[in-house]
Amino acid sequence: MENILQVTYAQNGQSSAINSMGMREMQARAFAQRNSPYLLIKAPPACGKSRALMFLGLDKLLNQGLRKVIVAVPEMSIGASFKDTALTEYGFFANWQVKPENNLCIHGGEKSKVAAFKRFMERDDPILVCTHATLRFAFDEVDIASFNDCLIAIDEFHHVSASEDSRLGALLDGLIQQSNAHIVAMTGSYFRGDTVPILTPEDEAKFTKVTYTYYEQLNGYQHLKSLGIGYHFYQGQYIGALPSVLDASLKTIIHIPNVNSGESTKDKHTEVDAILDVLGEVQSKDPDTGIYLVKRHEDGKRLKVANLVDDDANERPKVQAYLRTIQSADDMDIIIALGMAKEGFDWPYCEHVLTIGYRSSLTEVVQIIGRATRDCPGKTHAQFTNLIAQPDAQDDDVKVSVNNMLKAITTSLLMEQILAPSIQFKPRSQWTGEVLPPNTVLVGDETVPVSQTVLNILNGGKEEILAALMAKEKVVKEAITETAPPEVFTQLELPSVIQELYPDLLPHEIEQVRSGLLQSMYINQQGGLIHESDLPPNAEIVGGPRPTSTGGTGPDVPKDEATASKQFLKIGEKFINIDNLSIDLIESVNPFHGAYEILSKSVTATMLKTIQEAVSASKSQLSEEEAVMLWPRIKEFTQQNQRAPSLHAPDPIEVRLAEALAYIKQKKQQSAAKQES
Repeated sequence: MENILQVTYAQNGQSSAINSMGMREMQARAFAQRNSPYLLIKAPPACGKSRALMFLGLDKLLNQGLRKVIVAVPEMSIGASFKDTALTEYGFFANWQVKPENNLCIHGGEKSKVAAFKRFMERDDPILVCTHATLRFAFDEVDIASFNDCLIAIDEFHHVSASEDSRLGALLDGLIQQSNAHIVAMTGSYFRGDTVPILTPEDEAKFTKVTYTYYEQLNGYQHLKSLGIGYHFYQGQYIGALPSVLDASLKTIIHIPNVNSGESTKDKHTEVDAILDVLGEVQSKDPDTGIYLVKRHEDGKRLKVANLVDDDANERPKVQAYLRTIQSADDMDIIIALGMAKEGFDWPYCEHVLTIGYRSSLTEVVQIIGRATRDCPGKTHAQFTNLIAQPDAQDDDVKVSVNNMLKAITTSLLMEQILAPSIQFKPRSQWTGEVLPPNTVLVGDETVPVSQTVLNILNGGKEEILAALMAKEKVVKEAITETAPPEVFTQLELPSVIQELYPDLLPHEIEQVRSGLLQSMYINQQGGLIHESDLPPNAEIVGGPRPTSTGGTGPDVPKDEATASKQFLKIGEKFINIDNLSIDLIESVNPFHGAYEILSKSVTATMLKTIQEAVSASKSQLSEEEAVMLWPRIKEFTQQNQRAPSLHAPDPIEVRLAEALAYIKQKKQQSAAKQES
């Protein structure tokens, strides 16, 4: 199995340490913005968003004059995260308490829950917890003015959408437009699988954003040291590939494929039986808990296995009840699930998440990975593995298989950027020569100023741009399979996406965001920045300071002032000062080349050619903009090879250049014909 991402963390304990008020780093960061009426908290699973909301809600009740706090969660099980909590034991000024009748995350019909919601609004009780569905239904029956002076907290905020069809989105917009209600929105993944924006730009601009990155969270753990994200390709049925990717010694959640997917055998219960056979010999099933005892093949150890695929009304509640009572690593070994054990599911001991089949939603993948990234004693590595069907060249649906395979890789590529250190940008004019924080890059603003808007996008909005970019499937597939020159991605599609997301940016600002984002992606692809003090003793350093599009020191700067940022990037076996990294170098490199290398190692040359052909066959007609952009590349190719690029070449990029050349010649002929007539 190949990992597309392998990150090692510092284990500095910072993200799990608590301050004098009992707050972790992320919670303190959110609490610092407690007076904001609209807060958007973007933070990964397991960093304490639920307790952050408790701190915020209690402060708004006791110190800001609000009457009520209403917490809405996507499903009932997540409501347990907001149970009574004794916060004063750790230094806070109040405890979080929810009366039993105000916990609506219980079984029962929505009619009775809406009635309970209405009673809560009429009484003096301060806190209620309910599901998104209950909030939506109640909103239809309660006067919107009654939400005045209330805090509405929406957990797993990515369930909201700016779409006209989204009732939760309409509810949110109504609260903003027609009441003075405060809103706290929390999410571990500010993306949606359908690419519909979560908020309109007008509404989003009203929110104060609190961001805590995946890297900050994992880097600040005490025990977990590394994370790997990888995928494995198989042919035939996935059960046959399980022995090569399923390590029965690791605490593992196995997500089997959706029954409607191509990877499914269409019999989920038979699949569970087959997985049990791979693990070992089933010895018994506890009648009280529903947990299987399996004798492991390798050494005879008895494994405890939970089956969450079985949706029997008697069996599943027993299994779920057992999982909620887990106290130690010995209480559970393997969990087999279909649609469960993802969002909000907490099993800190999980070391490996094995997901079978393509998952269309980035949000779902983020949530699945979050199941393995909890910190706990004895766990040093977390692994996400995606087991994907390899296309069959003889299959009539080879294009569908290729499509799913490349979509899965695309999701992994985006996760690579999300989980890597966040590159931060600082204007050079604001730098006084001090040691820069880790992973900080200076932006040249001597000639063209850098607006705060651009800095906000580069320092807090890169993931949204990447998510929108990767939704353009054709473009990313061509980048992964290297069937198009990188300029198509870097010079055409990327600025187009930036302009779509930020229509008010000026042309030079779009360019600043584009070049900064490319630099960030390139740095992460090369393994991050290395401070001068951490360079190997005999490090070979390439070149000296010279001007770059992102703000080098410049050749006319006196040597004693050309201090640069003292941060380096390892390229091959050499090191280059980040101030010496030109945009031309970045644009000449496919930022997804690492995925191509893994793909080419994982499949045969024949299969790689089949995949490339499938991608090329589905591409749309060449645009004039692309042909013009590729013209310098065509001239360079012709000069180097003493011939024009060929439409019949084995290299797909040469074919693309030949197509662009043919397009240009056709346009010239058409233009000449018009002039003659």
